[in-house]
Amino acid sequence: MNGPLISKSLRDHRGVTFWWTAGISAFVALYLAVYGSIKESPDVYGPAMIAKFPGPLRDLMGGLADMTSGAGYLQTAVYQLFVPMLFIACATLLANRALAGPEENGTLELVLTLPVDRRRLVLARLAALALGLLAVAAVTLLVAWGMSALVENGVPFGRILAGHLGVLLLGLFHGTVALAVGAATGRRLVASAVVGVWVVAGYMVVTVGRSWDAISWLKWVSPFHYYAEGRPLFEGVPVGDYLVLAGATVVLALTAVLAFDRRDVGV
Repeated sequence: MNGPLISKSLRDHRGVTFWWTAGISAFVALYLAVYGSIKESPDVYGPAMIAKFPGPLRDLMGGLADMTSGAGYLQTAVYQLFVPMLFIACATLLANRALAGPEENGTLELVLTLPVDRRRLVLARLAALALGLLAVAAVTLLVAWGMSALVENGVPFGRILAGHLGVLLLGLFHGTVALAVGAATGRRLVASAVVGVWVVAGYMVVTVGRSWDAISWLKWVSPFHYYAEGRPLFEGVPVGDYLVLAGATVVLALTAVLAFDRRDVGV
């Protein structure tokens, strides 16, 4: 049974999880608190003014939807860039604390001297990563929903849930990337670098790269395409896109299990 292993990992992560939850919640609350002033300034934030922004800047911010609408503001200010990046950073940190970090400081070797199956260990650390992110997502979802109701932005709970589910899947995908690389190399820096490159390249491809035919086709390998293309805040859960993200995460998880099982662990 992996229960004790998962519980131990969750206890080890509780401080990190708490502070990331608090930080992301504060960020969401702060940005949503100013929506009232945005809504009352259509001459500054309405479609007519946004159209005057340079094209590359609008692309970089996901097209800069009408920020005076509730869904448009949520998409641009919260769900387009900042909250996804915070979730990815949190997931990467948790993933590096799962295998690569303990291997670098020598504690993982001690764990492996116990009667613990390597594959079960990886799966337990993956489960703890997923549960930790789920806890962060659950609390921050309630904050986003509560603040949305408070400022009366008109976005129903179902649409906020759809956007938050995408953030969770996006963070879990990149966290699993970090864990898989850490399982294969035993190095946090390498894992973080791979995630960083994939994030930057993936985001650029689906934003400023959409108008460049030479690279626009790369959107199919960008997690951000499956996160945002379905416009969850406007149209609800994009089931197909989210299933692709979930399926890719499962493949990466299996890769992590196999890579760690076949590698000599040492510092």
